Amino acid sequence: MSVNLSKNTSKGHEQMVISQEQKAKINEVRKLIGSLSDKASVYCSDESISRYLSSRNWNVQKGAQMLKLSLKWREEYKPEEICWEDIADEAATGKMYRSNYNDKHGRTVLVIRPRHQLNTKTIQGQIKYFVYCMENAALNLPPHQEGMVWLIDFQGLCLSNISLKLARETAHVLQEYYPGRLSLAVMYNAPMIFQPFFTMVKPLIDSKTYNKLKFGYSGDRKTKKMMEDLFDIDKLESAFGGKYDIVFDVNKYAERMKEEDKKIATFWRREKTLSSIPQQNIPSLDSIKLNADSDSSGMEKIDCSLVANTGQNVMAN
Repeated sequence: MSVNLSKNTSKGHEQMVISQEQKAKINEVRKLIGSLSDKASVYCSDESISRYLSSRNWNVQKGAQMLKLSLKWREEYKPEEICWEDIADEAATGKMYRSNYNDKHGRTVLVIRPRHQLNTKTIQGQIKYFVYCMENAALNLPPHQEGMVWLIDFQGLCLSNISLKLARETAHVLQEYYPGRLSLAVMYNAPMIFQPFFTMVKPLIDSKTYNKLKFGYSGDRKTKKMMEDLFDIDKLESAFGGKYDIVFDVNKYAERMKEEDKKIATFWRREKTLSSIPQQNIPSLDSIKLNADSDSSGMEKIDCSLVANTGQNVMAN
């Protein structure tokens, strides 16, 4: 039997609410996956498990199997241990970065520019950087927000920037290891040369992910309204129809990411302490975020602390 994910709609945006029936299925998954390592216990919050179940139409057996494979991947790949020094070369061109603004719903925004892919030497290096960005973006989601937004700027795209093998691997990692983490991907100003490539990539994308892809174009009235509904135009980059002119500065971005790496490392080092807390009180990638406020220089001031409260979730502010 499939179960529809309950939603709480606010200002046109849906937030997840777990029903009693869904909670029962989450508990069934917990029984099926068995004992967990400390880090896996932190990762497997109700919200995390519900994303895997939702990805498999709330089929307990399929959801549990998907989660098991994801936990195995996390144990071997160790995505939470990737730090800036590991991916600095991949990040240098600004082909993907976390913006210093969120959408109107508070969701993290990843900006992607395929034309800057030329510095990629290996598929493995690119995927490692993609995983690093996904981990950071997930930790910066506000409470009760499951997914992030991608803004993909296709301006200046040429055939040498496109790799079917990379697209296949990226789609696999996103769909199998980060289910429910993508809320929306705006494909902005995709040129004609992208269409044949997209036709080849489309079969690799499941229906849930495909429905989150939206094409937009400069000067298009519907696109303009979509972006105005989603973003504060004064903060949105001009490349996507906003009024904010920005040039990616890898040195400033590196400083910002190194500071966040410290906060993330501190969080994961506490998993043994957290694993002794009753399951309902364990913080997860869903209940912890790095809070960033822009200062007058355009950089972000980051404050992340863990405060344990009896009977409540531990939050990082």
